[in-house]
Amino acid sequence: MGLFSRKTAATATPAGTATTAGTPAGTPAGTATAVRTDLTHLTGDYVIDPTHSEIGFSARHAMVTTVRGRFTAYEGRLHLDGAAPSASTAELTIKVASIDTAQAGRDEHLRNGDFFAAEEFPEITFRSTGAEQVDDDTYRMHGDLTIKGVTRPVSVDLTLNGQVTDPYGAVRVGFDGSTTVTRADWGLTYNAALEGGGVLISDKVKLTFDISAIKAA
Repeated sequence: MGLFSRKTAATATPAGTATTAGTPAGTPAGTATAVRTDLTHLTGDYVIDPTHSEIGFSARHAMVTTVRGRFTAYEGRLHLDGAAPSASTAELTIKVASIDTAQAGRDEHLRNGDFFAAEEFPEITFRSTGAEQVDDDTYRMHGDLTIKGVTRPVSVDLTLNGQVTDPYGAVRVGFDGSTTVTRADWGLTYNAALEGGGVLISDKVKLTFDISAIKAA
């Protein structure tokens, strides 16, 4: 996975020759050289397009199934540096009141003091503090996640899905990623014991990001 993909399209080569993009002419058969991919075209500032993106979450319910939800109101900005991916940054602000699990009663419970206390803490924020290349295709964004006034570090692995120019002339990048957090670390401790053992809601919550972002003109 990667904030920047380093893969290149395969090209046909003579049988028995191991080669890659950018192999100099006259390289002996069977010699492999490193792939060098120019990623500078990705460099720039981007704004997340919420109408074509989704920020979701999931948690185990009663230890036997998974409940999923999403936030429908948020805004975010990215700076991508294709020459030095570790210099890339991200920031995201989510409106807690926009929580949606497709069940109105549950959504209202999540907004109240048992969980997010949306009136007192109306926003969830993420501010990146660094980025790193894990391997050829994986980059990890580190940052501070603030929920209910509590700020703790998290890391998110991201995969670039491509860059295109849409029919309206906007340059878009798309990527997805996820991370798993322990909700109690942010004071979200509400739960109930089950008669046969275990608890109603898992402490582990998976956060998912499916993002389309538009490059600033």
